[in-house]
Order: sequence, then structure tokens, then C-alpha cells
Amino acid sequence: MEKRRGYISAVLFAVFVLTAGFSGAAQQPAPAERPARDINERWRAEQIEPLVETLESESRSIYRERNLLAAIAGPLPGAVVADVGAGSGFMTLLFARMVGPQGKVYAVDINPRLLDYIRTRAQQQGLENIQTILAGEKDSRLPPNSVDLVFICDTYHHFEYPRETLASIHRALKPGGQLILVEFHRHEGHSPNWVLEHVRGNQQQFVNEITAAGFELINQHNLAQIPDNYILRFRKLERPQAASRLRYHGLRSQPVD
Repeated sequence: MEKRRGYISAVLFAVFVLTAGFSGAAQQPAPAERPARDINERWRAEQIEPLVETLESESRSIYRERNLLAAIAGPLPGAVVADVGAGSGFMTLLFARMVGPQGKVYAVDINPRLLDYIRTRAQQQGLENIQTILAGEKDSRLPPNSVDLVFICDTYHHFEYPRETLASIHRALKPGGQLILVEFHRHEGHSPNWVLEHVRGNQQQFVNEITAAGFELINQHNLAQIPDNYILRFRKLERPQAASRLRYHGLRSQPVD
């Protein structure tokens, strides 16, 4: 009988230890979750020729109307611009000419091979005011308080961690600095399937995210030449009175109440 009681006690003790172990494990903080899918897998490819071909296709209205987009952004000579999600650098090169030798353009991207491509093109074209930055998944890695204007074209929906990336952009902008967002229209039941599957949010959702990060929406464009996209201009809220001293102008646009 004593032997049997000892056996039962041993079993109960083992059950208690196992249960306590599982309970303790359940109380451990869960690791940070990554996005459900890697939407940037293609854009990290080592073979960049297909990426450049896609970005600079004449069938892409953003590329066809790149000069119009640059005019809307409107950096003046001497300005510092960040082209976030620079890709092949076609906008970077335009901005570099607009700001001139006294200005500067940061080309920011997640693919080091695309950044090499931009540096080569800049050298070939005699542009010495371009600096490339390899972005992290949560950080633009732009220097703090260094930029007058941030330009994000067809890239915001690729931010894996938008809150953290926006915080890094907010830090990088000078007081009253501006952010230009060019993104796809996304309307359930109207937009093509590739947009609905690829672009994670509509205009209002993206506006909400950006304003929550410390920006105010000040104007917008909807252009017939670029029917698939909307263009929004935001201003950094910290010391907004300094905005008038920054070097940009942009085309006249529809104000936002």
C-alpha cells in the first residue's frame, strides 16, 4: 500500500511540474510578429534589370509624368530632398538637377543593388549631390533634422512597419518640413484585383496613419495624367511656422480644409 501511495504521489508531482511549466511558458511575452507576407521579396532581388524595366516602363503613368511629379513636389535650388523608395532613381536624378549643387538628394531604398545603380547613373550624368542610404525594415535611416522634403511614390504601401518608418521620417524632417505621398487609389469593387491584393489600405487609412505620426494634410492633387494615383502633401506639425522658410514651391493644388 505504501509503495502504491508513493507511486501516485510521484505521478501527481510530475503532472504538477508539467502544468506549471506550460503555464509559465504561456506567460512569456510573444515575439514581435512580422508582416503576414513579405511584400518586398521581389524588390530585394539581386537581379535588378526586371525591376528597372518595370519602374521605367512607358506604360506606367508615374514614369511618363515624372517631370510633372517633380514640378508638383517643387524643390527649389539649395533644398534637401529624400526620395524614399527611390527604386531605379529616375525621380532622384530629376530632384538632383532641381536642387542644384548647393542642394542634396538622399536616395533611400531597401535594395543595395538598386542603390549601386543610382550611384552609377549619377556619376555618368555628372551629378555629385546624391547620397544613397540603405533603409532598414523599420527605419529610413535618414539623418535627424536634415531634410526639407520627403518624396514617397508608390512605396508607402510597401512599408513593413509604417509607424516606426514614419517616426524615422518625422525625425529626419526639418521643422515644418513636408512629405509628398503618391499612392494608388484603392476602392473595393472598383479597383483592379492586383491593387486590392497588393495595396493594404485606401487613401483615408493612409492619411490617418500619417497624421497620427505627427503630420497634417495640407493639399492634394488628382490628375487626369496619372489616373491611378492620388498625390497628397503633408507638413510636419512640430514648429509649423517654420515651413515658410523652407526651399520648395510646388504647383498650385487643391487645398484641404
